[in-house]
Amino acid sequence: MSTRGNTQGVVYVHSSPAAVCPHVEWAISGTLGVRAELRWTAQPAAPGLLRAECAWTGDPGTGSKLAAALRAWPMTRFEVTEEPSSGVDGERYCYAPTLGLWRARTSASGDIVVDENQLRAIATAARGGESFAFKVDELLGASWDEALEPYRRAGDGAPVTWLHRVG
Repeated sequence: MSTRGNTQGVVYVHSSPAAVCPHVEWAISGTLGVRAELRWTAQPAAPGLLRAECAWTGDPGTGSKLAAALRAWPMTRFEVTEEPSSGVDGERYCYAPTLGLWRARTSASGDIVVDENQLRAIATAARGGESFAFKVDELLGASWDEALEPYRRAGDGAPVTWLHRVG
């Protein structure tokens, strides 16, 4: 039984130098097996850099593959989302040059899913309320949200390219 095409998501390239944009498109194309021609626009939050986004459909796990492919260019800022599908949690990946890659599972409504083992580990390692709060923020990707938020806001209303995995 094939699960091909049973999920979808979005790639947000929040910022990229112009010289890297073709490489980003090749990485997305290679992952999805379809030519990606993104509509690049100026990134107001970082003059001289460009931004683009594309919606995609593909197999569960494609979000992870896209994030891995995009990490090859550490000067980019990006997010990759994958919606939950039958028997598979959704995922969200965020990358910021100063922070690296962050990953979380997501619910059908897009909320970050924290399981009981993660909470137990935090409770065990925390040395008080402030430490616990810091570790929860870390688990929820607060530093990545803070680093990427100016780039997200600057992209409101930007064009989206739709891509569908082939095969």
